[in-house]
Amino acid sequence: MVSPGRPGERRETEREFWRRIAEGKSSDEAARLCGMAQAPGSRLFRQGGGMPTISLAPPTGRYLSFPEREEIALLRASGTSMREIARKLGRAPSTISRELRRNVATRNGKLEYRASVAHWKSEFFARRPKPAKLTENQRLREYVEERLAGKITLADGSPVQGPTVLFTGRKHGPRKSRRWGKAWSPEQISNRLKFDFPDDESMRISHEAIYQSLYVQGRGALKRELIACLRTGRALRVPRERTRRRGKKYITEEVMISERPAEAEDRAVPGHWEGDLILGLERSAIGTLVERNTRFTMLLHLPPMEGHGKAPPVKGGPALTGHGAEAVRDAIAKQINTLPEQLRRTLTWDQGTEMAQHAQVRIDTGMKVYFCDPQSPWQRGSNENTNGLLRQYFPKGTDLKKHSAKDLEAVAFALNGRPRKTLGWKTPAEALDEHLCSLE
Repeated sequence: MVSPGRPGERRETEREFWRRIAEGKSSDEAARLCGMAQAPGSRLFRQGGGMPTISLAPPTGRYLSFPEREEIALLRASGTSMREIARKLGRAPSTISRELRRNVATRNGKLEYRASVAHWKSEFFARRPKPAKLTENQRLREYVEERLAGKITLADGSPVQGPTVLFTGRKHGPRKSRRWGKAWSPEQISNRLKFDFPDDESMRISHEAIYQSLYVQGRGALKRELIACLRTGRALRVPRERTRRRGKKYITEEVMISERPAEAEDRAVPGHWEGDLILGLERSAIGTLVERNTRFTMLLHLPPMEGHGKAPPVKGGPALTGHGAEAVRDAIAKQINTLPEQLRRTLTWDQGTEMAQHAQVRIDTGMKVYFCDPQSPWQRGSNENTNGLLRQYFPKGTDLKKHSAKDLEAVAFALNGRPRKTLGWKTPAEALDEHLCSLE
């Protein structure tokens, strides 16, 4: 046979690599744990589009394994007959005969059986490359490309070009122009084919096949630059376990929302707060605090720190944008400490890095701080609702740095003077005042 080039990694090694990736490991770490170099691991991850291209199920034992081939090589070198080798391995003699006939290697002009070369040759011949459906069906490929990256048009059919964007092979940055296209998702394309071609079974493709044509190198059906037309725009697929493990080092089981007292959940007792940031242009931000029982709102003024925009940021230094951990810590302590101790029970926040110093917040205010589960905004429902109300005064895409502390105080005063149905048409200020009077 003509040599196909340098042998790649063995299937067992590839399976172990992808199992590590499925556990949430990075490509470099997974390669190290599998005994691979960093470069082959990164190449394997990139060529697979971030997802495994082989089955992760363990071999069934139907085919010879590498340890069995090593045993065959040792026994053959010692002069053991094929039937004796078969008996020791628990295989049929015909299996050993076929193995020695097909997978021998030429060395110094002689045919010798070597386990590494035999295993490589068996895996090479076992490959069954199947051409992608989009490669064979040009009509289907044109349909998919049109729905992914087709030009958008006005109602009269005239096309609209949109911004000119160069594909760099990486995900688009924040607040940068993206390529305009119809941008149907692969699932929408796959299911729409049944409506547009109800009687043509050749016009069928699964959404996973479209994703693989975009992400897996070597499929050759769709141009890789079309990934810019997907909603995420990411260059590689992200294993699910990796997204689940994007936890913060400063968050432990003791500060998760599951450990929050039951009295905070039923809203029966005032003093339990929810907090978050609303963001604007140029990383400007305003902090929001909402009391769960009375819906009373307080706003945190987070102006940019000295030197913001004048010098490059220092790695490991404070966030000069004004909503770093230090700035948020000080702003919360300044506002919360104006309240009596009975109204300082707990604070629930999302898992943002602005609360990395939550331990110091607890010391400064006496409040216990808890964090929501990832991607669970409903666990801070009052705060999310209030943030929506605040967008009337601080719309998305506007610069929030222009608002002074007095401006925020005025907005909070207006919001706390608005009657709420959930409070029996009382205002949050009136509900909080009643509670303060009862404390006195």
